[in-house]
Amino acid sequence: MKVFRGLPTPESRRPCVLTIGNFDGVHRGHQALLARLRAQADALGLPVCVMTFEPHPREFFNPAAAPARVANLRDKLEGLRACGVDRVIVEHFNARFASLTAQQFIDDIVVGGLHARSILVGDDFRFGAKRQGDFALLQAAGQRQGFAVESLATVQEEGVRISSSAVRAALQAGDLDAAATLLGHPYFISGHVIHGQKLGRTLGYPTLNFRVAYKGAFKRPALMGIFVVQVHGINAVPVPGVASLGMRPTVDDSGRVLLEVHLLDVDQDLYGKLLRVEFLHKLRDEEKYDSLERLKAQIAADEAAARKWFATH
Repeated sequence: MKVFRGLPTPESRRPCVLTIGNFDGVHRGHQALLARLRAQADALGLPVCVMTFEPHPREFFNPAAAPARVANLRDKLEGLRACGVDRVIVEHFNARFASLTAQQFIDDIVVGGLHARSILVGDDFRFGAKRQGDFALLQAAGQRQGFAVESLATVQEEGVRISSSAVRAALQAGDLDAAATLLGHPYFISGHVIHGQKLGRTLGYPTLNFRVAYKGAFKRPALMGIFVVQVHGINAVPVPGVASLGMRPTVDDSGRVLLEVHLLDVDQDLYGKLLRVEFLHKLRDEEKYDSLERLKAQIAADEAAARKWFATH
């Protein structure tokens, strides 16, 4: 899969089948759309192209009220790759891009920039300044300018719409089973192991530390608390562990979000390694303790609870 930051240069442009959206979490609704797009691409002998945005448009227009993201950019790109996408355009969403009229978007992006031969979008797709463009406008333009346009109805299960908002709500409620059902797999965060304060090792519970980066006023992940996890990328099989995802209020007042994972029965030097932390079960919310001894006792209880969970699952 090839990733472009902004539109490809003229010499890199190729006719393609295209879809456009935020694809936060690449959930089962996205997967259904991308499977349909992959089938179209194979029938036409063209690559699958996805245009997505960084930052999320809602972060650009109102960062203070923007929702927590389900996935970081790395994990979104991995989700798209797993769905058979050939090309991803990560478009910088800024004032210039936001000011494009719907027709300018079609002319400059869809036709001139990406050479789309066929476009597949969700039934609620809107585009252009002030969201003035809709499916009907895009379809009419396609008839004039020589590209096909098709929509895919929202994917539902038992009357529930599968969407990034639904995944986000499940994560915020700590319902990892519901989130996994919507995503089609357990929720995960990937990242490189970084050096931390080494406090966990001092307490007898060494941890892998991962920076969870969020920009602007958008500083919290959709999921926070203490969790049973398993970590992929260390050994041939996932390694069980217990994780803290949050701001560590007992030992840190910076407000920085950190993911810490204590592996069960494994202690290796993994600094710099790219790993995937898969969240299986929420144990509790984050708490602030009045001493390190109380924190250590709670960590011991969390480890015991994680071991018990693995023993019964």
